[in-house]
Amino acid sequence: MTDATDGPDESLRPDDGFHVFDTTLRDGAQREGINLTVADKLTIARHLDDFGVGFIEGGWPGANPRDTEFFQRAQQEIDFRHAQLVAFGATRKAGVRAEDDPQVAALLDSGAPVVTLVAKSHDRHVELALRTTLEENLAMVRDTVAYLRSRGRRVFVDCEHFFDGYRANPDHATDVVRTAYEAGADVVVLCDTNGGCLPARIGEVVRAVREATGARLGIHAQDDTGCAVANTLAAVDAGATHVQCTANGYGERVGNANLFPVVAALELKHDRRVLPPGKLAEMTRISHAIAEVVNLTPSTHQPYVGLSAFAHKAGLHASAIKVDPDLYQHIDPERVGNTMRMLVSDMAGRASIELKGKELGIDLGGDRELIGRVVQRVKERESAGYTYEAADASFELLLRGELQREEAGRARRYYRVESWRAIVEDRPDGTHANEATVKLWAKGERIVATAEGNGPVNALDRALRSALERIYPQLASLKLTDYKVRILEGSRGTGSITRVLVSTSDEQGEWSTVGVAENVIAASWQALDDAYAYGLLRAGVEPQE
Repeated sequence: MTDATDGPDESLRPDDGFHVFDTTLRDGAQREGINLTVADKLTIARHLDDFGVGFIEGGWPGANPRDTEFFQRAQQEIDFRHAQLVAFGATRKAGVRAEDDPQVAALLDSGAPVVTLVAKSHDRHVELALRTTLEENLAMVRDTVAYLRSRGRRVFVDCEHFFDGYRANPDHATDVVRTAYEAGADVVVLCDTNGGCLPARIGEVVRAVREATGARLGIHAQDDTGCAVANTLAAVDAGATHVQCTANGYGERVGNANLFPVVAALELKHDRRVLPPGKLAEMTRISHAIAEVVNLTPSTHQPYVGLSAFAHKAGLHASAIKVDPDLYQHIDPERVGNTMRMLVSDMAGRASIELKGKELGIDLGGDRELIGRVVQRVKERESAGYTYEAADASFELLLRGELQREEAGRARRYYRVESWRAIVEDRPDGTHANEATVKLWAKGERIVATAEGNGPVNALDRALRSALERIYPQLASLKLTDYKVRILEGSRGTGSITRVLVSTSDEQGEWSTVGVAENVIAASWQALDDAYAYGLLRAGVEPQE
């Protein structure tokens, strides 16, 4: 280890020109509503390593038993192919030698090859929170970095509240960066801890600090102004070569710089290779997989990876996309593992219907009369309260029905419903009984089925399934996974129009269907009816009736 006054031994610095550093397991876990178990953290670490990030910050060993256990298990259970594991901690305490500080010892005990140290760079935080002098603050940084380097650890230093500190006292904030770098820190990270900066300011400060210190700089941006991704990219433009992000932007308050749009922008807009070859196409899958682990619904409108990121609803857009998808898309969605979707609604035109049909594997062959009829039916039904952009399965059934009318003069069905009813019985003891009966015809046979359920819709679902499974055993794997009710705008109170969306799954996938009626049970029946019909369509069963 060289003397701090002579600067670091450059031969010890790895030749790794740009860092993608993920802190989902530490900073991201501070988001309200996220509470990760050790098993959760291990799963997310595997996903991040598979994505190809360079560094995974696993937590603060010694601060809590869960993080300590994570580091022990991660090194035993995960064969990291792309990432290095990083332990997070603080500089030594004021007045304590680094080698005598228990939390510094915990960083070494974690076994992580890389350590990130958080250091104060705002003079008021030094004096009010640490209750020490600015000179001692610099010594705390210098001593801790030098000690960890002498023990063979690679060190990054996070300068907390840097941009606020630089505004208040630029000399001390710059001294912290210089001290950390000269003591042997590989990267000094400038943190917009309160998330209050804008891109122009970020770029200005990064340039100034880089020129003043010669240090390799990184950026850690919070999203309180909605600028975390833009601030991160502005820092890169100004010379930062280390970006700290979290998956899906998870983090305290409103979150951190989102890993996925940052990486996508660097690869696709800056033409900077920051992931292993082929990994960018895994981005949507990884984003959604991590969302499942943290038990948060993936944001449908997230850039690049959201379900709606390449969804087109307006007829004008669809007409242009039919000619060339690039006219309304900034990239090919397949580059990030996503897909283009055409939404069908009352805003749809002929191009929307034709492209949606192609997406569903149905070639409408430019049949203007058929397409026009479908457009008119969609507009009429959406005016009545249906929504097909959220119920692709119901739209496909509608489209195929119109095709069958075109070809055979009528829509073919898997079964014909004679009647159905649902009864709710209020009993003297305060309990309720829910019973449903379904009468239908399938393959020339009249079937009557009755079932009970924990509610009238559940009873109907069970009765319909019971009736159909006798004829169509393929339905045994179907499962209702979600049920949503919305009262549409109106002035009739309990008599208002009700829309029901039902999500159903089999062993291969999930689909959504819609029903609309003044009666919530009738609307539910429509959605269930479509759900089972679509399940039979997916199973390759030919309509009989």
